[in-house]
Amino acid sequence: MQITLKNDAIAAEPRPDLRHVEAWIFDLDNTLYPAHADLFAQIDARMSLFIQDHFSVNADEAWRIQKAYYRDHGTTLNGLMRVNNVDPESFLSFVHDIDLSVLTPDASLAAAIERLPGKRIVFTNGCSGHAERVLERLELTAHFHDVWDIRRIGYRPKPDPESYRAVLAGIVPARAAMFEDVARNLVPAHELGMTTVWLKNGSEWSKQGPEFPRAEPQHIHYEIENLAEFLHSIRI
Repeated sequence: MQITLKNDAIAAEPRPDLRHVEAWIFDLDNTLYPAHADLFAQIDARMSLFIQDHFSVNADEAWRIQKAYYRDHGTTLNGLMRVNNVDPESFLSFVHDIDLSVLTPDASLAAAIERLPGKRIVFTNGCSGHAERVLERLELTAHFHDVWDIRRIGYRPKPDPESYRAVLAGIVPARAAMFEDVARNLVPAHELGMTTVWLKNGSEWSKQGPEFPRAEPQHIHYEIENLAEFLHSIRI
């Protein structure tokens, strides 16, 4: 059953019951910080520069390659690795060399995450260095027990089901909840038996990527607009 919780309606709705959850799995970008921070615009620009330099092409052709690989392979990096044998480390270090000064800590979100019982995990298609920098900037580092990045999932980006199985090693899926701003990334989580929470932030980046899997209402248990308010509202 899907339950939609809007910011001004949480108090009026029955408190979502997540007392069964023992593992809390969060996406990083545009989930643990607001989408209007627009870090992806910086990353997107760095990807274009990397592709322009690697292929000696202009900006328009770099954009075409970048978006085609993202659509067909899940991430631009995955396409570059599969099609062009690009070294992932050179790509990751270049594209994540961005300015994080736009990020500010959210004390309410930090308190909400800290109260969650069990294991708290970050699951990102980015690299660990980027995740560590973001978590430090947000003052959330101490609130998470583990980070699964693109390297640890064997460069099989979400929504590849194998990456979810890796993250869930030792975790009963029915006792896990996943939080994401990209709805299609919740489809494998739902199919594995996890509780799914979609942070609907309206970001253009959340609409890009592979055409499949396509998220349907049955794949999403909770649709929210404010992560901190939702986490404070749940029964645990």
